[in-house]
Amino acid sequence: MKSHQLFAAMPPALATDILEYTFTNDKQLYHAALEAVAQARKLRPVFLERQPRRDRDTTIATVLARPGLEMAADSLLRNYLLKKQTPVLIDFLDALKITHEKGTVENLPASVEDAALQSAVEGLLAKHPPEIVALYLHAFADMNETRWANLDTLLEKDARLKFKREG
Repeated sequence: MKSHQLFAAMPPALATDILEYTFTNDKQLYHAALEAVAQARKLRPVFLERQPRRDRDTTIATVLARPGLEMAADSLLRNYLLKKQTPVLIDFLDALKITHEKGTVENLPASVEDAALQSAVEGLLAKHPPEIVALYLHAFADMNETRWANLDTLLEKDARLKFKREG
């Protein structure tokens, strides 16, 4: 799934967490996303800035689900995963015995064995919230140049790795 598709599929509470984390920890990135959303809606950024943050974040998350805002959605997801969800990245890469620096990898292997991948995913699901695991694995599959067919298949077929929307 592309980043905008992840925003469209994820539970609203997860989108709120991503935006809240960014607002608190990376004001520049939050403001860049707000400006991209304002431009997409043909509004001045100040219009969104004057809204209560809860309403503003709902608007931002909704608009980030559009294909035209892929770059902003991608930046927010990368920041959230690399900075707030580092333990998930580390656990996954360690389970696969992939060399990394705090969850960042220089060169991914061309493939991983099915059993190792399944074991790594089971380990993540046992230790971390399923929606965070799903977000990470979908983003990992899409954001890396190296595609693992077995990961794509797992994401498609494993119900635990699909988002469940809350009302």
